[in-house]
Amino acid sequence: AGVPEQGPKRLYRLVQEGRLCALREELPRMGGPALRCPGPAGDTLLHCAARHGHRGILAYLAEVWEMDIEATNRDYKRPLHEAASMGHGDCVRYLLGRGASVDCLKKADWTPLMMACTRKNLNVIQDLVEHGANPLLKNKDGWNSFHIASREGDPLILQYLLSVCPAVWKTESKIRRTPLHTAAMHGCLEAVTVLLTRCQYEPDCRDKCGVTPFMDAIQCGHINVARLLLEKHKACVAAEDTLGAQAVHRAAVTGQNEAIQFLVSDLGVDVDVRATSTHLTALHCAAKEGHTSTVQTLLSLGADINSKDERNRSALHLACAGQHLPCIMFLLQSGLKDSPDITGTLAQQLTKRADILQCFDQTVMT
Repeated sequence: AGVPEQGPKRLYRLVQEGRLCALREELPRMGGPALRCPGPAGDTLLHCAARHGHRGILAYLAEVWEMDIEATNRDYKRPLHEAASMGHGDCVRYLLGRGASVDCLKKADWTPLMMACTRKNLNVIQDLVEHGANPLLKNKDGWNSFHIASREGDPLILQYLLSVCPAVWKTESKIRRTPLHTAAMHGCLEAVTVLLTRCQYEPDCRDKCGVTPFMDAIQCGHINVARLLLEKHKACVAAEDTLGAQAVHRAAVTGQNEAIQFLVSDLGVDVDVRATSTHLTALHCAAKEGHTSTVQTLLSLGADINSKDERNRSALHLACAGQHLPCIMFLLQSGLKDSPDITGTLAQQLTKRADILQCFDQTVMT
């Protein structure tokens, strides 16, 4: 009873290990039914061979056993998706030569070209494009191949895609993010240089949340990219997102201390500037997230420890609401002065943490 279960597993292992001679001996003995036993994800042996880059096995299975090169697994991946995603050029060329559909779609509408763009393998991308792959196709999130290549940041791949499809840069995802947003967020300096040189993105182009590429660079700590956007694209330091937050607020949320130092010390951003819709300062944002070192950085840059938001909450209120003990201790030890009813107001937010209440009582009530 165990033989049929072990048989397919053995075949997949032989394919995975690239053991063509052993596979030639085993398959005839097991017969055709073994070919129809899918792997755990619904993979065929062709998927496995393509994923691991074994062109010889791929050819053996397709030509001798006439396996379907367009077979799909449970994610609708075909062998061409597997070969392209892993950068196996020999397998990609073989499958294309056998007539594989170049723009077939897997789950979430990813094409083999999109999969190839997740790898920095220009030759595979060229092979796909030369066989008719369309760089303008979008997946379910609205990303095309250029978006994906911008995330990986290889300038040669970006230059190539622009050369074969000059309009490929002019695209937005479903939440209106451009390839420039993507490259800036991931800190791809060379990619951003290409995009600013060869594409015509509007300065401070905004996604659906109002985030600009400059904000993306800052909130992810990519100061070199932020400098480039300032110098070459005239990015606005004071641009606001849909909630009225500026780059300094977003940097405080993500705890990017060096970026905050850059904004305040190098660019002259007001450390106490408020988000227009919430009146939160960067100090509020950092305390809310429990970024103690960022709170320390902001205070060292002159942030007002006693500033209040539109609901009359201090940074300490927000740190307490988030149960952030180290941040609470630091703010208390930094001499925060609050209204007389601070003990009652804040204590109500600390019911889940006895250690915070103890710290609070010892620091404030003594």
